Amino acid sequence: MTLQTGTAGTLAPAARAVQVLGSELTEKSLRLHLEGLPGVDAVGLEQRAAGLGTRSIKTTSKAWAIDKIISLVDLTTLEGADTPGKVRSLVAKAVTPDPTDLSTPRPAAVCVYGDMVPAAVEALGPLKGLDAGGVNVAAVATAFPSGRASRQVKLADTADAVAAGADEIDMVIDRGAFLSGRYGQVFDEIVAVKEACRRPDGSYAHLKVILETGELNTYDNVRRASWLAILAGGDFIKTSTGKVSPAATLPVTLLMLQVVRDWYRLSGERIGVKPAGGIRTSKDAIKYVVTVAETVGEEWLSPHLFRFGASSLLNDVLLQRQKLTTGRYSGPDYVTID
Repeated sequence: MTLQTGTAGTLAPAARAVQVLGSELTEKSLRLHLEGLPGVDAVGLEQRAAGLGTRSIKTTSKAWAIDKIISLVDLTTLEGADTPGKVRSLVAKAVTPDPTDLSTPRPAAVCVYGDMVPAAVEALGPLKGLDAGGVNVAAVATAFPSGRASRQVKLADTADAVAAGADEIDMVIDRGAFLSGRYGQVFDEIVAVKEACRRPDGSYAHLKVILETGELNTYDNVRRASWLAILAGGDFIKTSTGKVSPAATLPVTLLMLQVVRDWYRLSGERIGVKPAGGIRTSKDAIKYVVTVAETVGEEWLSPHLFRFGASSLLNDVLLQRQKLTTGRYSGPDYVTID
């Protein structure tokens, strides 16, 4: 089966869901499709992830891998004590990760709470915008991290962040609705949040849909939630808020990559994946880079298709980068933000 697209090359969520479901979009048809997905072979998935996690990278490729990791980071501060000054410091770190080596790549984005978006936008100035060689501003929204608010509040949260200049929105799904089998409610909410990402010029802020996999309990639920988020129009599927344990794991990320691979084979559309929370060292990040390359291909190793949600990962990667280039670390003592 191949999805048929219109003149714009993409389908509205309801239309794409109808084509995938092969019937009218209803709560029942959505449930039948999601619950009819093949069960996940947990043992096989974990063995595959463990095998990928032991792959080594040649010394000649380590410099490339480290620079690639830096370029894929969403540098994050999501604390109740965040201030405009703290956000400006975060932006300064993103703009110049290593003042001793200006060839160091910049992270893809800074990720902040919605009310901190104006501070991030102002601090970035002309360097705002990944496509322009700068850094995007990502905002968490929809009552992050719990998602426990009315839809009206969630949509206002999203629209306010977009109006303030957010390039990307990281939303959380209603896990209670999902775990209760109310898939249609979750679908409709993602569709509505996607529409709230629309700017006056008709363009959209990119939407990352956080599944909070640590609360979904089973791999089968992770697969269903991934498909649901894609069908509803998410541009990225994201593992976690970083506020729940477990956060990102290699098996869960592998499973989500398999879903976006299958979606690409079905539709020709590339969806991004963002593991977030608990990835703190370059050694750990390299495992994810290998998993991406082996599962969906190196084309996905782009900020438009893969991100690390992290606050302290950049520190370790910069340390490893300096060790590779100089044999020693002489840079600033960065303060871990999380």
